Amino acid sequence: MIPINKLKIFNDPIYGFITIPNTLIYDLIQHPYFQRLRRISQMGLTYLVYPGAHHTRFHHAIGCMHLMQKAVQTLQFKGVLISDEEENALYIAILLHDIGHGPFSHALENSIVEEVHHEDISKLFMNFLNKEFEGKLTLAIQIFQGEYHRKFMLQLISSQLDMDRMDYLKRDSFYSGVAEGNINSDRLIQMLNVVDDVLVMEEKGIYSIEKFLMARRLMYWQAYLHKTSVVAEMTLTKILKRAKELSQKGIELSCNAPLLFFINNKITLENFDNKTLETFALLDDFDVMSAIKNWQFHADFVLNSLCKMILNRDLLKIVMLDEKADTEKLTELRNKFAFISGISDKEAAYFVFKGKLKNQAYNKESEPISILKKDKTVEDIIDTSDQLQLKALSKSVTKYYMCFPKVLLEN
Repeated sequence: MIPINKLKIFNDPIYGFITIPNTLIYDLIQHPYFQRLRRISQMGLTYLVYPGAHHTRFHHAIGCMHLMQKAVQTLQFKGVLISDEEENALYIAILLHDIGHGPFSHALENSIVEEVHHEDISKLFMNFLNKEFEGKLTLAIQIFQGEYHRKFMLQLISSQLDMDRMDYLKRDSFYSGVAEGNINSDRLIQMLNVVDDVLVMEEKGIYSIEKFLMARRLMYWQAYLHKTSVVAEMTLTKILKRAKELSQKGIELSCNAPLLFFINNKITLENFDNKTLETFALLDDFDVMSAIKNWQFHADFVLNSLCKMILNRDLLKIVMLDEKADTEKLTELRNKFAFISGISDKEAAYFVFKGKLKNQAYNKESEPISILKKDKTVEDIIDTSDQLQLKALSKSVTKYYMCFPKVLLEN
């Protein structure tokens, strides 16, 4: 057997060379469950708005691991005791934090499976891999689930200033070209510290945090919640909904076996067994896009029309509103489209619908971003910052929208 050099490096366009810290991490990266992330887009259908946004969850996970390496080095340099076992567990936990994402990331969450969050599926994957790797992921799972006594370790993975957010903002900004989302992750990580096992940011890094929170707000409005991204992702979820509806009526659908399994069966967290997990691991963007290419020729008007919208980027008209969409107006539009297309009012609801978007850059009620002041006291960033706009960023902003076919503008 030819020996394999497992201490390889990745050449990343964001950070340059990223090293794999040890052979266990290499083996996890090489596992088919993790390699699947190469086929899961990081920003769903946002490439329909920003053509460069074709990067994947694989890119993101490797980037997060790199930032975690920097964070651990910084904290150890400042005297925070982190054992070799804890260090490795942090790398594993952040590497696998998004392994449970389904096709097109958030776009199809709750569509492929019923009300199961991607974090729940990530836990299932991690537990499965832990058996395969003979218990070597146990501590990483404890940290990921918030069961480990050192609170700051979970905060590095999941908080309002974690390695996950630091990477996706910088990476998504780079690939989409939305420059407002760019942040200085190096500066943010250099300012990290730990007080009483809680992650804090040194006071001299406060302006970098303010920039980080502002970048997050702008990225949500300009990229993640861009109206074209929203209507594209809503169309994608409705394609799956229609496919499931047709399947329940006994109508045959042509698609790959893993996707067909989830279309034909109602899967919840309660019945998500190992066999289901293995089937889920076979699902990626290509299965869904292949199905959409097939279904554009399906006899069902609703299904083929929605599929053509995605494939040809000929999407529904989306109108942003300050208030909730008028129900009478929606009914009128549905009736009109049903009459034009010769479909039922229920089927017209796939094309005429309303919704709302929420954006909150900083949640003061959640676990706060704590600032370590020069006098060694710890304070919430909202109380420390002299920026009035930061207080505004902590308020939840809601916008409403209404979608309908463009043909209704002509009639």
